[in-house]
Amino acid sequence: MCLILVAWQAHPDYPLVVAANRDEFFSRPAAPAAFWDEAPQVLAGRDLEAGGTWLGVSRGQRFAALTNYREGGRQVTGAPSRGALVAEFLTGGADPGDYLAQVDRRAAQYNGFNLFAGDGDRLAYLSNRSNGGIRWLPPGIYGLSNHLLDTPWPKLASARAAFAEALAGLPAETRFFELLADDEIVPDAHLPETGVPLAWERILSAVFVRSPNYGTRASTLLTRHRDGRILLRERSFDAAAQPAGEVCEAFQSAEMSTSV
Repeated sequence: MCLILVAWQAHPDYPLVVAANRDEFFSRPAAPAAFWDEAPQVLAGRDLEAGGTWLGVSRGQRFAALTNYREGGRQVTGAPSRGALVAEFLTGGADPGDYLAQVDRRAAQYNGFNLFAGDGDRLAYLSNRSNGGIRWLPPGIYGLSNHLLDTPWPKLASARAAFAEALAGLPAETRFFELLADDEIVPDAHLPETGVPLAWERILSAVFVRSPNYGTRASTLLTRHRDGRILLRERSFDAAAQPAGEVCEAFQSAEMSTSV
């Protein structure tokens, strides 16, 4: 993922709301969100190259999502797949704190990542590019791109503000997908410096990324109602930024929330 917006216990009826864009090379094979054959409790997309995923949820209210940390020139070839961190949590049974502690101990093996992991009662954040360790999140609205949590990149600031406004309209979904479709390029004076060429900084500055080889491949909206009903809607896009499919799954989770 390259943009994740999270409302955690910030809405009276929806303890968890997530809107996210996954940006990736179009040549990297992936499967859209579905319940996994080998782990039917898990609903997530699938990276068909390394086997992991970028965002998912389980029937037991486990949630996890990940973005890469952008640091041009610092990638280590042969490092373990970061998408496995999401898949391991969703398919496992470890307490979120225990799992993230395990990840923290081996975090140096991975290229830069940001990871959300939680259950019906708690949500935490961990990055191997921060010295803060595991951060348990109090109720609020959070934004994550390819730097640390709530780093005020222009696209993240605008998307977070639009996300906060869209929450008031739930269960309507239109405004969430409108904000995820924002392809405005940020002026050069406001671009971050992440070690990639200026032309790429421009392309990546948009919420919805467009280029011939790399761009936004999926926009996802995930909601969990206080009665335990979970809905995931995912829209896929091709290299021309045209719609390429839509998945919608709604189910009653196996556990009731005690968050609200």
